[in-house]
Amino acid sequence: MRYSSLVATLTGVIMAFPAQAQVPPEVEACRLSGLVALKERSPAIKDLTFDIDGLAISKADTKVEDTPVKMVIMGDAYLQREKTDKPNRFVCLIGEKGKVLLTFFTEQ
Repeated sequence: MRYSSLVATLTGVIMAFPAQAQVPPEVEACRLSGLVALKERSPAIKDLTFDIDGLAISKADTKVEDTPVKMVIMGDAYLQREKTDKPNRFVCLIGEKGKVLLTFFTEQ
């Protein structure tokens, strides 16, 4: 599926979360699955945090091939390493029943 088609089929409104607001459990699922994947490639990564205040979260009703996508989460992620902490952009696709389909991080 082309990126423009995915964007065109997203439904819902992008939500911003003030610091005291409850964050959807899908955000934590993205963080945990992303941390596991990053540690496989770079064991020096100790932790992964998301900038909760800057997250863009949108409900979706689309598919990638035959796989339903129900939510898209985008924002800044901070990879905690022993000596560095730099922000990376990420996108996370959530499928049915809150399953993380993909967490992609940019490399800076």
